[in-house]
Amino acid sequence: MPEMEIYKTFRFDAAHRLTGVPPTHKCSAMHGHSFEIEVHLRGPVDLKTGFIMDFGDLSSVCEPVLKKLDHAILNEIEGLENPTSENMSVWLWNILKPQLSLLSKIVIKETGTAGCIYCGE
Repeated sequence: MPEMEIYKTFRFDAAHRLTGVPPTHKCSAMHGHSFEIEVHLRGPVDLKTGFIMDFGDLSSVCEPVLKKLDHAILNEIEGLENPTSENMSVWLWNILKPQLSLLSKIVIKETGTAGCIYCGE
């Protein structure tokens, strides 16, 4: 079977303020987003199951991590003191990669028109 990429989308709502911008920047004030996260895996399709990974198993790995973010103030989470989409994607990667060896990409959308894609180092 060929190598392919799969993904699963997760959603959560959270508040944050960006600490690396000037006080006059609109994102320096506390505000919230309905975030959408895509977790992508790339690898060979298992001949027996027909999967790269079962979506249920992928959810079992991701949901506990994302549950910590849902309805949270992201700045209060260790490692997310300046929770930009860029910093969040690296934070998620570092937590998920040890459990998901086939992790290939994290996509974070903080609005319908703005987001970040991180493919690891």
